[in-house]
Amino acid sequence: MSTDLTASSHVGTELHRYAEALLANLAADAALSMTPPRFPDTTDHWLAPAVEALVLLMRGEDALEPLGRAAQLDGQRTALFLCLALAVSGQGDQIHASWLGIAFGEMAVDRPVTHGQRALWLAAARGAYGPAGKIFVLRKLDAMAAPSEVEPDRWVSALTPHEPSMVVPPSLVDFPELAELPELAEPVQAADQLTRLLGRCIEITSTREGTGGKLANRASRPAAVWTEGEPLTVLRHLIGSGGPEGPMNSLAGHLLGDLQPGSDPHLAAIALHMAAPIVRTAAERLVQATQVDPPQSVTMPLLGHRVVLRPEGPDAESLAAAEKRITVEGVPVRGRPWPAYALLALGVAALVAALVTPVTLPLTALAVALLAAGGHQLWRRRRREQADAEYVTAQVSELRELAEGAVWALHEYARESEKRAQTATSDLAELVRVLRRGPRAG
Repeated sequence: MSTDLTASSHVGTELHRYAEALLANLAADAALSMTPPRFPDTTDHWLAPAVEALVLLMRGEDALEPLGRAAQLDGQRTALFLCLALAVSGQGDQIHASWLGIAFGEMAVDRPVTHGQRALWLAAARGAYGPAGKIFVLRKLDAMAAPSEVEPDRWVSALTPHEPSMVVPPSLVDFPELAELPELAEPVQAADQLTRLLGRCIEITSTREGTGGKLANRASRPAAVWTEGEPLTVLRHLIGSGGPEGPMNSLAGHLLGDLQPGSDPHLAAIALHMAAPIVRTAAERLVQATQVDPPQSVTMPLLGHRVVLRPEGPDAESLAAAEKRITVEGVPVRGRPWPAYALLALGVAALVAALVTPVTLPLTALAVALLAAGGHQLWRRRRREQADAEYVTAQVSELRELAEGAVWALHEYARESEKRAQTATSDLAELVRVLRRGPRAG
């Protein structure tokens, strides 16, 4: 259904000007004081009788004759023009039941949604045509299943796009490395995503409930400022005043966009209704992911050494291997203190020489200095060996404490897993209830 009439040579300048002024009045909620001029030179174009019929309808007068002429010339464009113009003016309840069907035309999953269809979709969702209009759009969309070429994860991501990189459960706060292990992280991530998915669905439905049924464009109130500009934009293209039309989107593209946070709540409710079977299936998979039993053992890096942890405690073999590596790495190989031994030997030799030679005092002083230097080196080496031993002892003790603490954290994680699975089951039941509620017509 094309809405581009700029190529028609039958639409005169005067008709364009009047139609533009009429649309400006409707959008600005101005009084309809203009009288449509006669267009004898454009009687073969649908817009002239359609404009005449619109003015008569808004004044509450009989518009059957110009409606018949416009419909004969182009029934679909006439119906689209009247449906959108009356919606913008706040008098959408005056449309005939058949007009929406004629204006909307056929929709298919494998074809883009036209700008006219999207404009009617938006107007009906916001209540411009009352409950009947919303039911009409719902039936049109229900006639087609949600596009199957879109992966289920994309629907869930559209509802909850801002996924945290990692969720750390309370039990693993002190051991975030455990929270990064896939076998422990996946159930937590699944539970968190299910909670956020439920929250987004409740947000969509509760926003609608909070409006109290007073939707925009009801009770003869014109839409001076629409959240989206489709209705007025399409109307301007219909009368030949708009610029080039933008690209058309697919049905899946519109639905995915409507589901995202910040979108119009009425459009989001319809999109959620369409995506409900896929969302429910995805939620069931998330629940299954939370019901996985905790692993019987995990391998965790502790102080740079990989240790196997089991519910009964750290694996003795892996813990012993880690302690051995700490000992080997913590005590460097220094070899024997040959320089110290050499100084001590020279000191003894100097002392002996002092006793058997007449140069006693200088040799004695030299001997004392050499012996002191050798002893100092041996003392420093002993201090380093003691420091190495203390470091190894502290590292081994810390390794054992961390391993024991991680085991207790895994026990707490297992207890949380049971609660997490129960909460996920409850969230799924609530989500199903929210999805079954669906978009109401009123």
